[in-house]
Amino acid sequence: MAEEQRELEERIIIKDQHTKEIDLVNRDPKRINEDVVKVDFEDVIAEPVGTYSFDGVWKGSYTTFTVSKYWCYRLLSAVLGIPLAVVWGFLFALISFCHIWAVVPCIKSYLIEIQCVSRIYSLCIHTFCDPLFEALSKICSNVRVMLRKET
Repeated sequence: MAEEQRELEERIIIKDQHTKEIDLVNRDPKRINEDVVKVDFEDVIAEPVGTYSFDGVWKGSYTTFTVSKYWCYRLLSAVLGIPLAVVWGFLFALISFCHIWAVVPCIKSYLIEIQCVSRIYSLCIHTFCDPLFEALSKICSNVRVMLRKET
């Protein structure tokens, strides 16, 4: 019994993350398109007071807008959804690849090389500037400023 439980836990741990089930009800769980794509009829078409069309035209326009938006989206996503998913998957894989294999190593290399330069720079500053500013501070230490109000 304990052996079977351990094997089941190992299979769950080893299970590939690409085979996980997706939520078909909540398709935007992180709410990335919350205020971007919510476009309803009232957001696009509105008649001000005094310039109303016939009620039938208004109802027909609403129905036409809503149904055409719904079916055009479904048709476009059916035709272009998978090819664009491949393109976006490739693009983000390329970005990840470049970041992992080029950007981070370049930054690490730069940081290693700049340490040497920073030590030399620090040595030069302490050698030349510290005595100069120390001397200037001793010169200016005896300066007294008095403010006098003239009437």
